[in-house]
Amino acid sequence: MRIITNNLRLFWQGTLLSYIALFVWLRPTTYIASKVLMPLAQILFFSFLGSYASGGTNVDFYVIGNAIQIVAVSGIFGVTLSIGGDRWNGTLPYLFGTPANRMMLFFGRAFMHIFDGALGVVIALGWGALLFGLDFSQTDLFALGITILVTTISTCGLGLMMGCLSLITANVMFVNNTVYFLLLIFSGANIVLETFPNWMQIISQMLPLTRGIASARLLISGSSLAEVTPLVLGELGIGIIYGWLGFYLFKWVENQAKRKGTLDLV
Repeated sequence: MRIITNNLRLFWQGTLLSYIALFVWLRPTTYIASKVLMPLAQILFFSFLGSYASGGTNVDFYVIGNAIQIVAVSGIFGVTLSIGGDRWNGTLPYLFGTPANRMMLFFGRAFMHIFDGALGVVIALGWGALLFGLDFSQTDLFALGITILVTTISTCGLGLMMGCLSLITANVMFVNNTVYFLLLIFSGANIVLETFPNWMQIISQMLPLTRGIASARLLISGSSLAEVTPLVLGELGIGIIYGWLGFYLFKWVENQAKRKGTLDLV
C-alpha cells in the first residue's frame, strides 16, 4: 500500500510541477488569450476557406474538424515540451539518476495536458456555435464529452512519443510543426477522407484525431454513443500504442545515456 501511495504522490507532483514549469513564464492574460484566440483564428481561417471552396454548404464539417483538431496544440507541443524541458533545463541527469518509478514520471507529464486540451476543444466548439450557428440540439453531450476526452488522451500519447525525440534531436520543434500540419491534412479535419488516395487513407487510420473527429461529427449530427463506440475505442487504442512506444523509447534513451556516460549530452 505504501508503494502505491508513493507512486501516486510521485505521479501527481510530477504532473503538477512539469505543467507549472512549462507555463510559469506566461502571464495569465497571455495563457487565456492563447486558449481563446488560437482556436478562433484556426476555425475562422479554415471554415471560411472551406465554405468558399464548397459553396457554403458544409460549414459544420470544417468547424467541427478544426475544433477537435485543436487538441493537437496541447497534445503535441505541450507534452513534448514537458518532456524535452528536462534536457534544456539541465535536469535530465537528475531524472535519470532517481530511483523513482519511470512509468509514473513519464505518463504523469501528459496528465494535465489532457484537461488543458479538452478545454481548448470546448472553447473552439463554443466559437463554432456563436459564430457559425453550430447546432447541438441533437447531440448527446455526454458522448461528445467522452469523445473529446479520449481524443485528447490519444493525441497526448503521440505527444509522449514526440517528447522522447526531443531528448535525441535539437530540431524537435521543426518535427512538431511538421506533424501538427500533417495532422490537419491526414486527420480529415479539412478534407473528406474518402477523397484521399488509398495510401493516404491507410496513414490517416494510423494517426490520432482521425476517429475522434469522425465520432464528433456523427454525434453532433444526432448519432448515439453506441454508434460511435467503435470509433472511440479505436481512437483510445491508437493513443495507448503511441504512449507505450514513447515509454519504451524513453527507457532506451536512458539506458543508452547511462551506458555511454552521456547524461549531459542526451
